[in-house]
Amino acid sequence: MKSRSTQCEAGFLFTSVMKKIAIQGGYGSFHDIAAHQFFGDEEIELICCATFEDIFKAIHQDSNVIGMLAIENTIAGSLLYNNELLRQSGVQIIGEHKLRISHSFVCLPDDDWDDITEVNSHPIALMQCREFLSQHHQLKVVETEDTALSAENIKKNNLHGHAAICSKYAAEMYGMKVLQEGIETNKHNFTRFLVVADAWQVDALNRTKPMNPNKANLVFTLPHKEGSLSQVLSILSFYQINLTKIQSLPIIGREWEYQFYIDVVYDNMLRYKQSIAAISPLTKELKILGEYEEGKSSI
Repeated sequence: MKSRSTQCEAGFLFTSVMKKIAIQGGYGSFHDIAAHQFFGDEEIELICCATFEDIFKAIHQDSNVIGMLAIENTIAGSLLYNNELLRQSGVQIIGEHKLRISHSFVCLPDDDWDDITEVNSHPIALMQCREFLSQHHQLKVVETEDTALSAENIKKNNLHGHAAICSKYAAEMYGMKVLQEGIETNKHNFTRFLVVADAWQVDALNRTKPMNPNKANLVFTLPHKEGSLSQVLSILSFYQINLTKIQSLPIIGREWEYQFYIDVVYDNMLRYKQSIAAISPLTKELKILGEYEEGKSSI
């Protein structure tokens, strides 16, 4: 990965030539890796956020900020709360990135296997390495807010006997020893990240990074009557729109009513627009969260 100029705190005076990217987590996190892969050779500044809510706060405070947030993992599933944050925020999805997630077991340079008594990492990372951890049942497992921050904390505070589960890149960044690589249970472990921006900035961003939209995220509610969802799906099928994901979430305060989040892929913009026009009368509160180019998987 190329060298970068990043700043992990709000209030920094950014130079105009660099994109400002808000991520959840710190230097060396998988969000960090995904951001640099997505933007390639562009110079970017990182705004490191403790929570996903803070990403949207950063965008609302400065409309030039671009957010990158995990939305789905092939093992852990969807991050349902992030769907709601997206809907409520008013931001637009402008891209996506699919990142292969590989975890490493790391410690201080002077430590070794016999010294380790505790392992720290984000709960999802710990879950993804469950088989590895079951082979080391003597270790105390402690959940933390981020994979890379776990490594940073161990190095910063010289915590002998502690290990972190994080990316190999984070281990190199913080000068940690890698005891074992590829400890994730499932080697087909990918996380899909969404790139989001203030709706008023979308056109300008598309001019600097031209894309050919072929994917869209929609959210809508439906009348509480028989066959309402099947009608929508039938229309999408008629227009040859490929439904790649559907997720329902209950509407708080409205018993037995649900919002439907769907991802669709299309190869003809006209047919896609016609399908949206056709389903609109059948739905309530239909909202397009973004139209963008489908992301490729990165190793």
